[in-house]
Amino acid sequence: MPTTILERCVPGVRVARGYRRAWLWPDIRAGVVVTALMIPAGMGYAQASGLPAVTGLYASIVPLVAYALLGPSRILILAPDSALAPIIAATLLPLAAGDPDRAVALAGLMAIMVGALMLLAGAARLGFVTDLLSKPVRVGYLNAIALIVIVSQVPKLLGFSVESGTLWEGTMRAWEGAVGGEMIGVAAALGAASLVVILVMRRLRSPVPGELVVVVLGIVVAWTAGLGERLPVVGALPQGLPAPALEGITWTDVGALSLPAAGIALVAFTDSAVLSRTLAARRGEKVSGSAELAGIGAANVATGALGGFPVSASSSRTPVAEAGGARTQLAGVVSAALVVVFMLALPGLTAYLPEATLAAVVIAAVLTLIDVRALVSLWRMDRLDAALSIAAFAGVLVFGVLTGIVVAIGLSLLAFVTRAWRPYRATLGRVPGVRGYHDLSRYPERGRPVPGVVIVRYDAPLFFANAASFSNWVRSEVARAGPQVTTLIVAAEPITDVDVTAADALVDLDDYLAAHDISLVLAEMKDPVVERLRRYGLGTRFGPERFAPTVGAAVDAVTGTMRGDLGEGDGNDGEHGPRGAPLR
Repeated sequence: MPTTILERCVPGVRVARGYRRAWLWPDIRAGVVVTALMIPAGMGYAQASGLPAVTGLYASIVPLVAYALLGPSRILILAPDSALAPIIAATLLPLAAGDPDRAVALAGLMAIMVGALMLLAGAARLGFVTDLLSKPVRVGYLNAIALIVIVSQVPKLLGFSVESGTLWEGTMRAWEGAVGGEMIGVAAALGAASLVVILVMRRLRSPVPGELVVVVLGIVVAWTAGLGERLPVVGALPQGLPAPALEGITWTDVGALSLPAAGIALVAFTDSAVLSRTLAARRGEKVSGSAELAGIGAANVATGALGGFPVSASSSRTPVAEAGGARTQLAGVVSAALVVVFMLALPGLTAYLPEATLAAVVIAAVLTLIDVRALVSLWRMDRLDAALSIAAFAGVLVFGVLTGIVVAIGLSLLAFVTRAWRPYRATLGRVPGVRGYHDLSRYPERGRPVPGVVIVRYDAPLFFANAASFSNWVRSEVARAGPQVTTLIVAAEPITDVDVTAADALVDLDDYLAAHDISLVLAEMKDPVVERLRRYGLGTRFGPERFAPTVGAAVDAVTGTMRGDLGEGDGNDGEHGPRGAPLR
């Protein structure tokens, strides 16, 4: 295999060949720091996903190594994530029926399916799917995810457990357990204290992760005080390495996991791609979305085959790696190696780790997903975006996580249709002293229309949802201009597409104008759109004489004049202002 093909298929080879000695210590240091957070967070998210804690370590080791070889991003830590935990738990718990071994097998199958979907999407170059979730919708979705995870962890924080269910059912069961005497005081005290320590150390920007501190303190306190039998603990980890755990899987399970796997693949890739693009931009690099899909997909297949569960880029551990000075994916490999050492040499350390402490670790992590400030900013900037964010939040809470994904995508598409349905539109005219033709509403005192001509601009593609709105608005503008109008000029540069429905509406508009002895001229329409009209069979109706290269040229042709003084139109400039004049 030629070197270029090998490096394209295995990006880690390219990084290894160009590796610099100066990067070694920063990568090792960052790997050590990430490990301090990786171990407690991995175990915590495993339990939040309804799985044994050890699977969280398996799902931390394998993806880091796989992504180091196959992932395109220089710095991206793949690991169990809070955004995926509630989806995994909601899917696995009913299917596993209380059998932890079956839950692990199903989780592995789910990871393989998620990875396979990502690999197929990467091969088909579907990296653009991240655009299906707009920022407002993602803000609402992640806020809801955070609330669901917090509610699921509150009982463990208080020392007892409840069956899974909807958010409302989980809240009620947690409340009933807390007031019904199920709460263990010492567990609640440890959990609350752990949460406070993490948040305070985070607030103080401590160089030592608060998660590591509370895990160590929790183990010490539970061991020295002999609390191992008085409160739930994680227990000692099995001594061993990641290994296949797919026993008992059937094709029926594949069918049951298909929809959840698709949802997890979308969420995992969306979150990972946003984080990857952000990091790449900071470093002056560029990452292909399709290559990212393939890298994350391969990591999921690998961890699913070796006892793990679905993973994505970690929004908490990746920034830790970056802050620790990581230069390449070697930092992740170092972290994976240290986790292996922990599992082989010190598996008994978790025998006294309180589950309440792990719950505090998870809650502290998902609190970073809650972004009230972003919602407030959306409300100030755009009420529609804020409403979409709130609707996505409510959709996830009311309909559940899986359906919430579909709701979120639907809301994103609805936002696009809404904006395209009622886009910005303007009637253009002359402004003395300013070249070109400009929105008359921006110049209420100086602007004036061209006698006998109506010039309109519609800032959106024409399609089925806005075709009637466009036609009705144009007719109203023509009627308002009066009977002296002889020509309607559409400044068509913002119209990037015309579908069949809109083409019919354009024909009806042309017939309406012709009945009133008004000519329709399309100015600055892009060649691909003109060609589309011809494919619709409208080449004869809209011949070359119906198109103009600029608005100015169309006006000149109608009025029989060329350039006059500034503001009398410009056959060359069209909509462009002179010498730095602002565009309107």
